[in-house]
Amino acid sequence: MKKTLTAVVALALFCTSAFAQQPNTLTKKEIKDGWKLLFDGKTTKGWHTYLKDTVGSKWQVVDGAIVFDETKPRSGGGDIVTDEAYENYELNLEWKVRKGSNSGIIFDIQEDPKYSATYATGPEMQVLDNIDAEDNKKENHLAGCLYDMAGDASVSKPVPVGEWNKVRLIQNKGHLTFYLNGIKTFEGQIGSEEWNKLIANSK
Repeated sequence: MKKTLTAVVALALFCTSAFAQQPNTLTKKEIKDGWKLLFDGKTTKGWHTYLKDTVGSKWQVVDGAIVFDETKPRSGGGDIVTDEAYENYELNLEWKVRKGSNSGIIFDIQEDPKYSATYATGPEMQVLDNIDAEDNKKENHLAGCLYDMAGDASVSKPVPVGEWNKVRLIQNKGHLTFYLNGIKTFEGQIGSEEWNKLIANSK
């Protein structure tokens, strides 16, 4: 089993998850500092659908973004997962959604056939249209929050639907920090007493 990062879009929704609108490249300094591109801006190379070898047909690259196309057959859906595994990392990406969308960034998943879905194995940073999505009634279900575990409406500040939100998700030896549009939305230690309480009180 492997630890990895996954960008997830709910099957019934149209949503995008991307790493940049402009050409997705790294500077020499960024490369020297250890940064790695997870998306080349042109293809889905480096990704696959959970428990499969390739990316489903619902996932397309359009104008430099990975887009989930709800018009394609349902069989081409599923969550997409990085081919490589990561342990201590900082993930930077941008996402935008259509009205009413509900999605998420699930990480530290265990890709194993005994788990039918990514959300059964790893925590999630919520991606949501806070205004019109049905799942907007709980603070810990709002954009940028640790889904169903911890959240505060005062720090969930996504930009309007159709505009790009900026995410930083940092994990270092289990210490987890979320930022949405430069605002810290969560900080905690995986496996701590407080973390275990959050899990116990979640779904």
